[in-house]
Amino acid sequence: MEKEYYVHESSYVDEPCTIGKGTKIWHFTHIMPNCKIGENCNIGQNVVISSGVTLGNNVKIQNNVSVYTGVYCEDDVFLGPSCVFTNVINPRSHVSRKDEYKETLVQRGASIGANATIVCGNRIGRYALIGAGTVVTKDVPDYALMVGNPARQLGWMCQCGEKINFKENDAVCTVCSKQYSKTDNCVREVGR
Repeated sequence: MEKEYYVHESSYVDEPCTIGKGTKIWHFTHIMPNCKIGENCNIGQNVVISSGVTLGNNVKIQNNVSVYTGVYCEDDVFLGPSCVFTNVINPRSHVSRKDEYKETLVQRGASIGANATIVCGNRIGRYALIGAGTVVTKDVPDYALMVGNPARQLGWMCQCGEKINFKENDAVCTVCSKQYSKTDNCVREVGR
């Protein structure tokens, strides 16, 4: 039976794992056992997907990213070049901490910029945008725009990737016309 996904000949895929239809795995990438990778993902050069990682559908991973055990990415997530995940808070070479991995959840539609660092045990909210070089040390709200070290919120982002501006507790994207409301620093799309 022919595979319904593409793996470049320089890459390794350890079995067992699940890879969805239409997914592409490019040069020098290593997929470790017991991963679940959704449909129509694009996994760039020199990427490592560690054991037990789950990627949803349409996840885009740029070059030089290591997605460690404990990371879960929902559908439509974008991981920029050389962004970094951790999975242990207090690593030591001489102390095994494999039973202390902390989970990191990257929710639907979130984008993480180039060279950003995501400290484990945190949640990146739906459609949040983490700017290039940002260091995330705590949970990120849905639709938040985060920059800096440590990350601080600069504003809010539309699902289409444009910055939105609230007038009191309402906003309309000037590009795609999606409407949003804000209550107690939580943003939601109107009509959802």
